Amino acid sequence: MRLYFVRHSEVIEAYQGRYNGHIDIPLSPKGKQDAKELAKKLSHIKFDKAFCSDLLRARETIAAFDLECEVIYTDRLREKSWGRHEGMSFEEITKEGLEYTSFEQWIAALDGERLESYAARLQEYFEEVLLGQKGENILVVTHAGVIKMLIALNEGMSLDETFAISLTYSSYVCFDRKNSKFLIGLKEKSE
Repeated sequence: MRLYFVRHSEVIEAYQGRYNGHIDIPLSPKGKQDAKELAKKLSHIKFDKAFCSDLLRARETIAAFDLECEVIYTDRLREKSWGRHEGMSFEEITKEGLEYTSFEQWIAALDGERLESYAARLQEYFEEVLLGQKGENILVVTHAGVIKMLIALNEGMSLDETFAISLTYSSYVCFDRKNSKFLIGLKEKSE
């Protein structure tokens, strides 16, 4: 079985490059087009089930897919809540006096959901729900932070390492259950 973890498509410009967390924002026109292109790129894969963050940007991304399977929307696939820092840029946050020394220190210093709670929420959902699915291919539309956190937790990588991985809008990585590995930098021909 393979789990295809898709990062939602591009959001509207006012929210690009910001800590959006639980803000419910739509895709940009480019994001909607990119979602259609990604769906077309993956159209040769028959998904047995799909899971999606309940936030609008993820819901609009999965809507581009012509799925014949059940889609489950859940708040457990949401990005980390940033509390009062939601919607702010890195520059705006540092103007408040917070300093960046490492990624783990940085996200622990921001308001909102505690890092440990966030990690536990994602790992529990991954192990108890996603890995328990039957079928060959499962689609999971979520957020970059969710995907990178799951990679860190399951590949033994630090948050600094995983958050340095480029995961652009409308990109994806796979988790191969047979090998219990995330396939990072997956090429279309290897599918």
